[in-house]
Amino acid sequence: MSRERLPNCRPCETIDVVHGGIVYTAGIGRYDDGRIAEVFLNAAKSGTAVQAIAHDSAVLISFALQYGAPVEAMRAALARDADGAATGPVGALLDLLAEGDR
Repeated sequence: MSRERLPNCRPCETIDVVHGGIVYTAGIGRYDDGRIAEVFLNAAKSGTAVQAIAHDSAVLISFALQYGAPVEAMRAALARDADGAATGPVGALLDLLAEGDR
């Protein structure tokens, strides 16, 4: 499968993701047809391991989306607690993305 490239100019919406007492800011870019095409995830403190993990996770999610991976498949693959809630910020972000696509 080939990667579906994004247009050079595209809108980006932002949402806050709160997980484990840390506030993350997520940027969401979409294809012209409204599908999610890329995400950015930033922690409040730049230069920290948490920020690096958030950034790198968002890059991987973006590549997966551009190669056709569904949000639902990615969120199902991540860790959950006994109540089904995401145990990490990436899972929490994917949960919010899935809710917004319904």
